[in-house]
Amino acid sequence: MPSLAASKKQNATESSASRPALLLDWYDRHRRRLPWRAAAGERADPYRVWLSEIMLQQTGVKTVGPYFEKFLARWPDVAALGRASQDDVLRMWAGLGYYSRARNLHACAVAVLRDHGGVFPGSEEGLRTLPGIGPYTARAIAAIAFDIRTMPVDGNIERVVSRLYAVEEPLPQAKPRIQELAATLLGSSRAGDSAQALMDLGSSICTPKKPACALCPLNGDCAARLRGDQESFPRKAPKKAGTLRRGAAFIVTRGDELLVRTRAEKGLLGGMTEVPGSDWLAGQDDKAALKQAPELKGVTRWHRKVGVVTHVFTHFPLELVIYTADVAARTRAPAGMRWVPIATLADEALPNVMRKAIAHGLDS
Repeated sequence: MPSLAASKKQNATESSASRPALLLDWYDRHRRRLPWRAAAGERADPYRVWLSEIMLQQTGVKTVGPYFEKFLARWPDVAALGRASQDDVLRMWAGLGYYSRARNLHACAVAVLRDHGGVFPGSEEGLRTLPGIGPYTARAIAAIAFDIRTMPVDGNIERVVSRLYAVEEPLPQAKPRIQELAATLLGSSRAGDSAQALMDLGSSICTPKKPACALCPLNGDCAARLRGDQESFPRKAPKKAGTLRRGAAFIVTRGDELLVRTRAEKGLLGGMTEVPGSDWLAGQDDKAALKQAPELKGVTRWHRKVGVVTHVFTHFPLELVIYTADVAARTRAPAGMRWVPIATLADEALPNVMRKAIAHGLDS
């Protein structure tokens, strides 16, 4: 007769072996319908998988949906996107945030068209050579588009796995351990479906708050559920709040036109359109900011708008004081700046912080 310890070990092994099958069975019944996801039994399009994965980085499914459809309508395949200009891509991306993704998206499409004949490499290693494709994205495309037996780990999967195994180490230190444990949930086939099943499970069942554990296909031996502290996983190291930065934005109108410029290619909001402004610094004051105002014929005094525009970036919050001025009809734009019709601002690659600043400045 086997010992108690041996019996427990056997049960754990059997449970571990059955998880991939339980997961796929649940997925076949409850899979989400998403515009980039292939229907059951169909092969996924690598272009759609890649485009969605880049857009979904740090952005929710509901927000990404309309952008994905818009991009697909404009550029139906990677070759079409590779022939587009970066400016057009940035304009279409405007409002989605984290704009380095858009620049990398365009660079990747150009590389696939130029170096791979418009066909994505079919291996994780080959995908890693492309601009903007890191370890996670390479695994996601490899698994979902090419059914390579690898497991991408996004935030949803991190949550499911950390609860299933009660991973005590906090993020981000726990990432390698979670990656290792997530790989145990891969079956012998259908790698892409296994990954998407875990993503869907985290999105709809194993949610950050009030997870619906009773509906989870893996609830039988979920360590966190058995302990009753599901919501405390994944453990997270306390975040350091970024230091508040301050600056000024200058809203200059010439009739029905607005003065704008393009930010430097590299750095925060690289290549995007903005109104002239000061540096964004923790110790910025009004006098120092005003010294960075654009020099325009006829402008001797700036009108400061009541209130400030606030915006939160990943690493710091920002407050912008808004100054306005009107200039004569034939006033020339300073070097490096240009006039654009206010009516066509929707076509400019304006990040959200600039849209807020312009709205505040033009509000009469």
